[in-house]
Amino acid sequence: MNGLGGLNKSDNGVVIGCVQLQLPNVVTKADLKAQTDKIVAMVGKARRNLGTMDLVVFPEYALHGLSMDINPEIMCRVDGPEVAAFRQACIDNAIWGCFSIMELNPGGMPYNTGLIIDDTGEIVLNYRKLHPWVPVEPWEPGDRGIPVIDGPNGCKLALIICHDGMFPEMARECAYKGAEIMLRTAGYTAPIRNSWRFTNQANAFQNLMITANVCMCGSDGSFDSMGEGMIVDFDGTVIAHGTTGRPDEIITAEVRPDLVREARAGWGVENNIYQLGHRGYVAVKGGAQDCPYTFMHDMVAGTYRVPWEDEVKVTDGTSCGFPAPTRAFGERFKDAAE
Repeated sequence: MNGLGGLNKSDNGVVIGCVQLQLPNVVTKADLKAQTDKIVAMVGKARRNLGTMDLVVFPEYALHGLSMDINPEIMCRVDGPEVAAFRQACIDNAIWGCFSIMELNPGGMPYNTGLIIDDTGEIVLNYRKLHPWVPVEPWEPGDRGIPVIDGPNGCKLALIICHDGMFPEMARECAYKGAEIMLRTAGYTAPIRNSWRFTNQANAFQNLMITANVCMCGSDGSFDSMGEGMIVDFDGTVIAHGTTGRPDEIITAEVRPDLVREARAGWGVENNIYQLGHRGYVAVKGGAQDCPYTFMHDMVAGTYRVPWEDEVKVTDGTSCGFPAPTRAFGERFKDAAE
């Protein structure tokens, strides 16, 4: 079911467009303004491309490119001019949008932030990437958890970013909080292609949840992003996939959150998001509802430690040219200096 890419929209459908945006090279404030204008124009293209589209999704790094530049001059604020332009684009085109910014963070490193803006221009989801892609990315670890919101046409919607999707706990958290559609935006390059594909499918199947996923696309002269717009149904079936690597192509499909709800209520076999907390309910009433997972207990206690902890060789960003950090999580630069 994808409604011919959303051309034939059902009453209960949500039509998603994943933009395989051309990878930019952003160095100056003028570059940032030009890329903002490009994204705004692509929102208009999405609306013209498909009148039934409910939500247009831009990749991680859509605004800043892959340089990892933390120059404050090109960092953004949620209340800044770039986000204001995105909000206006959603109003002008009567469409929901998912956008990426590198957010200025006085007292710390910038946040890698994802925003969902509704068709009235309201910011309805503000998420900071929980798992930066270490040791490559310098971003501050997210501090707001994973929000789940009411999305277009009554769906429950969540957003994670790139490397987040390699941790099954992230998709599980989205589903546990009710998400029927999980967006995953990324800037991944070609070496991650196979991992990208099977995690997008596993995140869907293991949680009876639709995943809509997209990377940057094309080359900036140094890096080659892969596009790979990929919309996966709740049973793990790929219903739309951008395999051509063509920059600025919009990969579209209609998805059905009502069928997610039906499956979560009606499936017996492989209703894993429910069965995780109700082990062996055939044998014992209601299933076992304990927590048999050592890593969960240790993480809550602040004692998470893998058996090979002392052998891990890469534990900071020095291999990628970043100085070893001196702050603990939650400290500001000023506090750490004192």
